[in-house]
Amino acid sequence: MKQWMKILGAAVVVVLLGFIFHIRAVGEYEQRKDQYANFVVFWLSGNLVLHGQSPYDAGDWLDGHRAIGFETPLERIFLYPLPLAVLMAPLGAIPFPQAWLGWKILTQILMAVSIYLLLTRWQSPPVQRLFVPLTLSMLYFGPVLLTMRTGSLGAVTLLLLCIVILFLQNGRSFEAGLLLSLTMLKPPQGLLILALLGIWFLAKRDWKAMGGIALGGAALLLVGLAIDVNWVGKFLNSSEAAFDRRLGLHSNLWSFSHLLCGRDMACTYLLGGFSAASLLGVSGFYLWKKQAQVGGWEALNFILPIGFISTVYLWEYDQILYIIPIVWIVGTLVQKTKSYLHAFLFLIVLVFFAFFALGQLGILDNDLWSLGNTLVVFLGLWFAWWVREKPAKNP
Repeated sequence: MKQWMKILGAAVVVVLLGFIFHIRAVGEYEQRKDQYANFVVFWLSGNLVLHGQSPYDAGDWLDGHRAIGFETPLERIFLYPLPLAVLMAPLGAIPFPQAWLGWKILTQILMAVSIYLLLTRWQSPPVQRLFVPLTLSMLYFGPVLLTMRTGSLGAVTLLLLCIVILFLQNGRSFEAGLLLSLTMLKPPQGLLILALLGIWFLAKRDWKAMGGIALGGAALLLVGLAIDVNWVGKFLNSSEAAFDRRLGLHSNLWSFSHLLCGRDMACTYLLGGFSAASLLGVSGFYLWKKQAQVGGWEALNFILPIGFISTVYLWEYDQILYIIPIVWIVGTLVQKTKSYLHAFLFLIVLVFFAFFALGQLGILDNDLWSLGNTLVVFLGLWFAWWVREKPAKNP
């Protein structure tokens, strides 16, 4: 009877969340279906590759935009590595309207699956009961809202990293390394994640994980070269121009340095480079010294916010990866305090501030306020790490 009740409860949860995901996706799609978004870039890159055209060709890029109703692209060519366009080819085979709506639904599903996988670390029923409230609260987390609105790839990366955590916990380092190499499909994000995790792997002498990263990276390079032997140079040129235009708009050390320097580029590179290098150096040293005490999940909890504020540019929607430390914070607080109070207070503060930061992005057209999301996550990690565990009640 208990087993049947669990199955029935799981079915009700799936149906209820599926209904919510569908309603939210349809509403979001109807409101913004004619607005330009990041999803246009990803869908079009896959569509062009599928039809033997190049997302790095300005003519093909412009014609592709006009074919789906957007006269002027925001960027002259594709700003991402060519292997990403190859992986987007199946998506590009679906008509644009259906693909756009489906992507909004899929984003929410991937987020929910990621939360579920992370909660499986705990065998405690009180922690596992957090799945529904956590999923519902994260639907209103600013970076998740913005991910749905823009159609970015954050939910895919989130699920990928959650699987990496499970692989590392089960001793499957090589497979974890292969998946980690895919983070380089967004180099500003993946480069620092791999650099800091590489230090941790090196300290642990985990050669399998490092071999998986190297093999996966080589495979991505060859996939791009099979289509365009000059794709690396084209990608680097387009990315450099995009970085210069976006300085001062993001919540990272480079943008704040740019503003402090009065937008002087020489000062920006000096101050931003020194600040980022110092923070990364301290972080790398910590991971090296504490490699025996820090697991894969804990390492990513530390690396994700550090990488975000140290990289050259990322937007608030890229903070969807903060769901990984958020789930750890909430689960750890419930496990240690034997209460939901502290966990829900943390979620309330986080969601409300992230919503405020999202509003400021819309008003000011810059992302500086989302630095607060990073600070709240760091404070949550610190509190969950140091709070004392209460003894279990005597039955």
